[in-house]
Amino acid sequence: MHVRCPERLPGELYRQVLEQMGELSPVVQALPPTAALADLRGALRYHGATASHLGDILRLRTVSRYGIDVRVGIGPTITVAATASAQVPHPGGVLAITPEDTVDWLALLPVEDLHGIGPRHAALLRRYGVDRVGLLAALPPATVQRMLGGRAGRTAVDRARGIDPRTVTPRLQPASTTVRHRFPHDVLDGAPARSALLGLVVQLGADLRRREQAARAITLTLSFAGGPKWEKTRRMVEPSAHEDDLRLLAYQLMDAAGLQRGRLTGLALRGEDLVDAGQVAEQLSLDAARRARLVAESAADRIRARFGPGAIGPAATYRPAS
Repeated sequence: MHVRCPERLPGELYRQVLEQMGELSPVVQALPPTAALADLRGALRYHGATASHLGDILRLRTVSRYGIDVRVGIGPTITVAATASAQVPHPGGVLAITPEDTVDWLALLPVEDLHGIGPRHAALLRRYGVDRVGLLAALPPATVQRMLGGRAGRTAVDRARGIDPRTVTPRLQPASTTVRHRFPHDVLDGAPARSALLGLVVQLGADLRRREQAARAITLTLSFAGGPKWEKTRRMVEPSAHEDDLRLLAYQLMDAAGLQRGRLTGLALRGEDLVDAGQVAEQLSLDAARRARLVAESAADRIRARFGPGAIGPAATYRPAS
């Protein structure tokens, strides 16, 4: 069962939805900020109910107790369930796909609706006339690998055919969280790249603080024109969700890449080995400038909570209104 909550759902309400899912199944995997997975196999036997009925129970409980409607997708694999939940119209509902109907149901969907196919891969497939999941499933894997790359091509064909060996991993507190930026055109390391990296630092820090978590390490992934990637991880001196600490380490990672003429197509910044923020000791600082930045950071968090995540951004990306 794949569950999608409303966008911008406060962290506390998200945790309560996870708790309601935990009452139906002991195997729940959080997918922050607003989604989650549950393995229903044992729950079906325990409750003596159908999967659709469990989805209806979850909706009833979240609406009646918290005023939150959810979109629930149910299927034989994670890919099918996540694809189904995305097909449920807002504000909520339940769509269950049986194993025997999976291939036929997937075949009629636009290729970009298949969970795991991003806009870039969908555009590449459409360029070759592959506009439906059924057409993707009918292609030889080697053909799709030449279009999308080795691993991505194999995965896309398998998922189009309803094949997904992944299992639900019980996790209420995620071990990592990732933010990404894709450039509209290839760029060199310079002001646009550093500005995008600073934007990711702000997003990652805000996401960690909203979920009341801190990262012990961060990983920077650079995507280059032509397909190659560079990735490196560094650990924090102390777990942190503050932009000051994340920015310092992110810039160190960018410098370590030793970019010269490599043309970047995208960046990804991942917070690793996350811990509950309540477990992190806050050390007193005599640095007045840092204290001022932390106060500003807290104010920015309150503005985003009230007006949305895009209400305020990093200074390096600010553009005055024309």
